[in-house]
Amino acid sequence: MKRVNIGLIGFGTVGSGVARALLERKSLLAKRSGIELVLKKICDKDLSRRRSVIVNKSLLTDNVNEILNDKEIDIVIELIGGIHPAKEIIIEALKKGKHVVTANKALLAEEGLGLFKLADRLNKNIYFEASVGGGIPLIKSLKEGLVANRVEAIYGIVNGTCNFILTQMSERGISFKDALAEAQKRGFAERKPTLDIEGFDSAHKLAVLTQLAFGKFVKMSDIFIEGISRISLQDIRYAAELGLVIKLLAIAKKEKDELEVRVHPTMIPRDHLLASVGGAFNAIYISADMVGDMLFYGLGAGQNPTASAVVSDLVSLAQALNGEEAYVRPFDFSQGKSIRHLRKIDQISTRFYIRFMAIDKPGIFAKISGILGKYKISIASVAQKERRRAKIVPVVIITHEALEKSMRIALEKINKLAIVKEAVAIRMEET
Repeated sequence: MKRVNIGLIGFGTVGSGVARALLERKSLLAKRSGIELVLKKICDKDLSRRRSVIVNKSLLTDNVNEILNDKEIDIVIELIGGIHPAKEIIIEALKKGKHVVTANKALLAEEGLGLFKLADRLNKNIYFEASVGGGIPLIKSLKEGLVANRVEAIYGIVNGTCNFILTQMSERGISFKDALAEAQKRGFAERKPTLDIEGFDSAHKLAVLTQLAFGKFVKMSDIFIEGISRISLQDIRYAAELGLVIKLLAIAKKEKDELEVRVHPTMIPRDHLLASVGGAFNAIYISADMVGDMLFYGLGAGQNPTASAVVSDLVSLAQALNGEEAYVRPFDFSQGKSIRHLRKIDQISTRFYIRFMAIDKPGIFAKISGILGKYKISIASVAQKERRRAKIVPVVIITHEALEKSMRIALEKINKLAIVKEAVAIRMEET
């Protein structure tokens, strides 16, 4: 049986899951792939920490060069995360003639263009199934299963932390603060959850998907990013009354030679497939010209789902190494040339849900609608949610499709009104 040697860099939660799969399922993997996958060396800066898997001490090192300089190692797995030194490690691994498997969505989003061009020049591969969607076989589907298709749009629930929080708010009727505390208690959210709740994690993943689906490397500065920290329980309830659900969506759409990429809370119809995705699960809705609409669903994070994706990449790479062609081109770099313009958020038109907290006086609606009309924002429906003996009442407006720039200016004007104490706008998508 053919043999492929593997070096693992990063022995944390996911690394431990990968090591366990390679060691405990060695016979199963060999039987299914026809290749013996050998974990030759594991590197981590802290070898004293207890892990969920026991490995032979001879496999362990805290010196990354023991893996990079080992001529017998064919594939390097990078699981340390972050930009540095992960970038330098991957570059050195490629230059040393090794293929790479990574789960590092932040690195691929920020530095992917340079890394993939280097790999292309050296005829080496970077596989990254685990970077988006955990164990969902999404990357391979985009690279191979949909190879004959032109992707038209992607709508993704790609952050389990945010989806868990919004689900808790909706199902249990609790505040954002309490839902976040519950997510942290259950291990779905970090102690410092900014990257998740402010949308940056979703944006990193969207950048990776955009590379694959549209052949376009977008900068993080090209992606409009808005998190869920301003979503209130009121908005969740009012959305439900309207037959809508709020989700944090990563959206990429291509129309002719224009591409838009954005991450923000979005109201979608309750009967849409994405609306039923609850808890910490991920789902990615893809629209393509030949297959139509598809939904990929599953756990988007965690030790076992992510390790499963890493091992899937290892098997694919190992089979390529032992086949007729060892190098598989990851991107059609020319595809993105058809995109001549990245649409900024101000150039995008959507429908809006707007909630105003206003002083309960006659003429509230006339003043608000007057400003909206001045900026050509047409109202589809309006409701004043009365409260007994309340001095400040919520006014909920649903608009027809409106230009983002116009909406932003109108909201600035409305917020300056003495009668308005708060204004919240949430974009809507029919998908």
